[in-house]
Amino acid sequence: MINRISHIESVSTDPRQNLALEEALFFHCAEDECILYLWQNQNTVVIGKNQNAWKECDVNKLEAEGGVLVRRMSGGGAVYHDTGNLNFTFLCCKENYDVDRQLEVIICALKKFGIDAKKTGRNDITVHGQKISGNAFYERGRRCYHHGTIMMDVDMEKLSRYLTVSKQKLQSKGIDSVKSRVTNLKSHAAGITAATLKLRLIEAFEEVYGKSAEPLAQEALDQAQIAELTHKYGSWDWTLGRKIDFQYEISRMFDLGQLALQIRVNGGMIEDINVFSDFMDPNIAEGIAAGLTGLRHDKHQVDDALKKISAGSRSGVYGEAGEAVMEEIFSWIAEAV
Repeated sequence: MINRISHIESVSTDPRQNLALEEALFFHCAEDECILYLWQNQNTVVIGKNQNAWKECDVNKLEAEGGVLVRRMSGGGAVYHDTGNLNFTFLCCKENYDVDRQLEVIICALKKFGIDAKKTGRNDITVHGQKISGNAFYERGRRCYHHGTIMMDVDMEKLSRYLTVSKQKLQSKGIDSVKSRVTNLKSHAAGITAATLKLRLIEAFEEVYGKSAEPLAQEALDQAQIAELTHKYGSWDWTLGRKIDFQYEISRMFDLGQLALQIRVNGGMIEDINVFSDFMDPNIAEGIAAGLTGLRHDKHQVDDALKKISAGSRSGVYGEAGEAVMEEIFSWIAEAV
């Protein structure tokens, strides 16, 4: 049961600091509390936990033009952030975690500007069929968070220049480019700003949860922990991940998203494997990698290993609708490997 709600705003536009603060809040949040965290990044590409940075973003161009690439803890796909975008995060324990209720806060806030927004698909909020918000989710133990974007006045030219979405993924959505799929709120409410949107979000947060939101100061958090986490989010190993010398790569688009495996075989054994995906549940890719590394390069052994992956890896945010897709994924891997 939620007995109190809190809100906090970041004063930084550095994505490494903002992701560090988000993770610190993840550990700080009390069992009976729900925290709304509002933050903005400047000229940033944020990729999902298991994505291949080099395939999702023109890393060299982004860095040459003063941008920053960061990797978040949650699953899902790559997004572009600038100060024309406002990010939100809801943090609470699993018993109080309710994505529909949390999204209602966003939809309620936008109604205050006369904007009729709707939740659509697996993780989007749209206005007149175009995306203004993408959402992603993270869970560890009894703690959860749900975060997303709200596009007010994002630089669409930079968004399309830095993000390198695969043609296969675009075709699966029936669109020609990532730019054509999204829209800015300024096109629907000319007077909207980050400052006014923050105020309306806090008002909506209080209305939906029926409580007064208490301000939470960053000084109340563990500053040493924030510094350590900031270093993590700025590190090469975390952001760009490890590279392996692989003999072959397999890739396919599923209902849950895109999945790619890079595999190195030595002496008939699967010596190393990288698994990339934009699935909303990051545990799926991690479970596949852990389950296949060190196995004999044999269809039957691979098939048996995949069947042993825990049911927890198969659920995530998908529920029963995802089970059939997971069986399809495992069957495809066993055949392709």
